[in-house]
Amino acid sequence: MPDNPGRTVEPAVRVEQLTRVYDTGGNQVTALAGINVGFGRGTFTAVMGPSGSGKSTLLQTAAGLDRPTSGRVVIGGTDLSGLSETRLTELRRTQIGFVFQAFNLIGALTVEENIALPLRLAGVRPDRAWLTQVVERVGLTDRLHHRPAALSGGQQQRVAIARALATRPEVIFSDEPTGALDSRTAAEVLTLLRAVVDEHGLTVVMVTHDPIAASYADRVLVLADGAIVADLPQLGAAGIAEHLASLDRRVLR
Repeated sequence: MPDNPGRTVEPAVRVEQLTRVYDTGGNQVTALAGINVGFGRGTFTAVMGPSGSGKSTLLQTAAGLDRPTSGRVVIGGTDLSGLSETRLTELRRTQIGFVFQAFNLIGALTVEENIALPLRLAGVRPDRAWLTQVVERVGLTDRLHHRPAALSGGQQQRVAIARALATRPEVIFSDEPTGALDSRTAAEVLTLLRAVVDEHGLTVVMVTHDPIAASYADRVLVLADGAIVADLPQLGAAGIAEHLASLDRRVLR
């Protein structure tokens, strides 16, 4: 349902003056250079940029997987900068979902056990009705008792998406979720992520290098040298590719 006109809605994720500097053998490398950005509830954002642009670092710091050098991250109204490691771990287990290229499933567990793992780790009682809905939506009802090795790559990624949905998180962070998949399977996974936003009002932030993958998003952020250089509405795959190419041409001049 649309928000009431005139009412300010807190973004699902907000980063303010976010910097991340790494010390590599005495050399200071700036991965993020004071980024300010918000990700609205019920939106799908693609984060793009060349290798070394800071896109994966932005994802990791926004998700609480890495501590920023300065600045802050706010998720669901909670400022991560003041949290202990224990509290941060609890927040990641309950308010944040993760989907990565490598699937990161536990081979010894069944599909059902992998999906429910975040709830088990958080000590949260499963909402069986919600889990049933999630399993049906990702098309895994007949695979619940299989182990990951018996599944295709696309099926494993759908398990990862279902696992990310299990706790009804504030946001799902996804790093190159289709990088290991063929084009047809990738389209199925991206359609599923799109449905997560449209049907359940979740927020998805996805790092990708692929304009076709980015075309499933509402918005495209482009990073270069640790800074946001473009914040685009959906332009379609060809438009995104052309915009990236134009940025590359400007850098090379």
